[in-house]
Amino acid sequence: MLLTIDCGNTNTVFALWDGKAFLQTWRCATDVQRTADEYYVWLTSLMQLRGLDEVKIDEVVVSSVVPRVVFNLRVLCNRYFDCRPLVVGRSDCALPIPVRIDPGTQVGPDRLANSVAAHDLYGGDLIVVDYGTATNFDIVDRDGAYIGGVLAPGVNLSLQALHEATAALPLVDVTMPPQVVGTNTVNAMQSGVFWGYIGLVSEIVRRIKDECGRPMKVISTGGLAPLFQQGDTLFDVFEDNLTMHGLTVIHRFNRDLHK
Repeated sequence: MLLTIDCGNTNTVFALWDGKAFLQTWRCATDVQRTADEYYVWLTSLMQLRGLDEVKIDEVVVSSVVPRVVFNLRVLCNRYFDCRPLVVGRSDCALPIPVRIDPGTQVGPDRLANSVAAHDLYGGDLIVVDYGTATNFDIVDRDGAYIGGVLAPGVNLSLQALHEATAALPLVDVTMPPQVVGTNTVNAMQSGVFWGYIGLVSEIVRRIKDECGRPMKVISTGGLAPLFQQGDTLFDVFEDNLTMHGLTVIHRFNRDLHK
């Protein structure tokens, strides 16, 4: 059984893949201090609640944008699952799509996994919008190649900055406001963030399409994507497990290379 691990700046997601479907997904806060033993106790306790056997885990693939957590995840795999994890972005991890960007430039492994998954599901000419700690736009060319993207601050990051940089503004939840013009501070802030990000995404997507000069399918992922779909027709499709699906595709590609 394959364990997929996606470590983001805010949360780390673990999911079990049986070769056909994800059996279960769990999420914890990303913490560089968390040890391999702590990961194991947390994960296996949750697995037992679902009647799943950790002994069946014999392969692991990892995507991490936080380099310091990779060491403990490697120890977890070596000590408890008796395997060496495949780590996206490392030289020994091949990708099923070409990457055509400036030489020496590093791309976040989550962005690569998203692009691989999007290409596997929908082919080429794609824009992938991921609502995470940052809001990422990643472009998949007509032949499936990753050709670059756009990075913007994440929605919650913007709200946090607005709260911390001002004396009187509270920290508010992200939600669609009842109207554009707020009649109180909370609604005014929610309107600015919600409709501001609708405008940001729609304008960047429009400019990417103009620059590429052809129709492109827009795929959204990330926890806040469904919320922003309420405000406008921004996306052609929403994929909840895009990154995790990409990890299974990358793992399968590397396994087949070494048969």
